[in-house]
Amino acid sequence: MGVLSKINVARRKLTQTLTKNIGKVNADHSFTLVDRNEIKRILICRPNARLGNLLLITPFVQELEEIFPNSKIDLFVKGFLAPVIFENYDSVDRIIQLPIKPFSSLLKYFAVWISLKKYKYDIAINVDQGSSSGRLATKFSNSKFKFFGDLPFSANLYYGDYAHIAKYPIYHFRDYATKLGFERREQSIAPLNLKLTSVEIIKGRQTLQKLVNNYKKTICVFTYATGAKCLSQDWWEDFYAGLKSGYENFNIIEILPIENVSQIGFKAPTFYSKNIREIGAVIANTDLFIGADSGIMHLASAVHTPTVGLFSVSSLKKYEPYDNNSIGVDVTSLSEKEYFKIFNTILDNGKSGLYSKAI
Repeated sequence: MGVLSKINVARRKLTQTLTKNIGKVNADHSFTLVDRNEIKRILICRPNARLGNLLLITPFVQELEEIFPNSKIDLFVKGFLAPVIFENYDSVDRIIQLPIKPFSSLLKYFAVWISLKKYKYDIAINVDQGSSSGRLATKFSNSKFKFFGDLPFSANLYYGDYAHIAKYPIYHFRDYATKLGFERREQSIAPLNLKLTSVEIIKGRQTLQKLVNNYKKTICVFTYATGAKCLSQDWWEDFYAGLKSGYENFNIIEILPIENVSQIGFKAPTFYSKNIREIGAVIANTDLFIGADSGIMHLASAVHTPTVGLFSVSSLKKYEPYDNNSIGVDVTSLSEKEYFKIFNTILDNGKSGLYSKAI
């Protein structure tokens, strides 16, 4: 581990210690709002640069759009992906972006933090209760009401899907909203949504057609993941052999990661792009996505293609894809026969995603 990495680890531990109690002093205070139209400007704090983590806040944005249809939402994030992910969200106004590497851009890093004070908000929201930077941003913001992500009751006793990282922040906020005088919402939480346009979907279909040159159904695989989440090349080669044998009447394509590597040795037709909307549009035209827990898995879920997430170390309950016939499976406890039974059930049900209906 390099010097900067060690400093960054120490910084995170220090900030987590210093910020863990931010917002808890006022957690039990009650507020009353007469009119929801008073909420005009909202700040969402999720200072993270990862594709998956940013896609996982799209349900929260949709939730706020429903509760406060006349409001504008600013995002406090890290990196360059948020403008691409949220480009078709009319409610999203400003995207305040921290540099990915603060030590390489210290002046810009501090300038972005200071810019939080430039704008006035009605509500500032920290999405992840465990994020020290999110807590600091919420505390530092110029906002009338501040929600730090903590929950005064055990929501896991009421909701079976409480543990999911896209859902529990919404359950927390729904409880907080009752303290602002709003009725408790019990609606199902929205799926992840990249909001592809019809033009993007058509281009994705054209790209896929050039790749496979036929009109058979297509299974899409993503064989890469970071760290321990990445299944071995031997595992993937055995899996791919079984997939080819079991689905002879299907196309099988592979989406390549930015690293341009393949755990199956590039044996399937491949698609490579650094543009996540282009990748999403191709996946949206396939019938089943299979991949390990990764940002691309969440991307597949966000374009509403039935998604099977292959988990070996990550928490299924926290990260598994949901809705649109999607599911997470623990590869350490299931056999290949059981995988294929799941695939068959999904393919037999047909694609029920938004884009297949709209185009």
